Amino acid sequence: MTIKLGSKIVSYSVTKEDEEKPEVEVQTSAITENEDSNVVHMHEKVERPEMLLGSTYKIKTPLSEHSLYLTINDMILNPGTKHELRRPFEIFINSKNMDHFQWIVALTRIISAVFRKGGDVTFLVDELHSVFDPRGGYFKKGGKYMPSLVAELGDAIESHMKLIGLIKDDEMDEHQLKLIAEKRAQFEVKQKPADGSNASDFPVGSQLCNKCSTKAVIKMDGCMTCLNCGDSKCG
Repeated sequence: MTIKLGSKIVSYSVTKEDEEKPEVEVQTSAITENEDSNVVHMHEKVERPEMLLGSTYKIKTPLSEHSLYLTINDMILNPGTKHELRRPFEIFINSKNMDHFQWIVALTRIISAVFRKGGDVTFLVDELHSVFDPRGGYFKKGGKYMPSLVAELGDAIESHMKLIGLIKDDEMDEHQLKLIAEKRAQFEVKQKPADGSNASDFPVGSQLCNKCSTKAVIKMDGCMTCLNCGDSKCG
């Protein structure tokens, strides 16, 4: 495209790729780089603040008449910025039952130390879940199988990590939930115990699910399907 100039050219200049950017852009970039460089990550040298946010979980097992109370305190890192994070800092377990006092104190100190180290601490959940009691496990309310008391502590820690966003909860979509609800309603038409009792929230005769450890697997449409997590042998 040709452009006709109405006056004489008195001067000109060539723009170079390495030419300095406007001052405003340079300042904005410097601020962003400064914020990113000052991001605080969890590590063992982070000082404990005067106040921490905490959550307490009640654990009632058939192994003892007294409940365990597990408290996890969290630290807020980089508050008020886009890098704000809530991370577990320490853990305490309290109970009237003194039978397990020594190993509980040792376990809480070790877990707290791992929390303060930072990094990916979600591996603790799998490690605790894999501990089995040689005397056998038990079913907690809702029909979920716990292989040991340590595994139930891991279950409480997992719930807390999901609460603060460290672990993403694999939720079923609306279609899966609707299908399971319909099949469960059909299955529950079958006869229940004469006394009406049922330790599980799932239908009588349910089997243990290998994926979520809940007694909620039934046979529907010729396929073994879990009513709790949706796991199915037929895919």
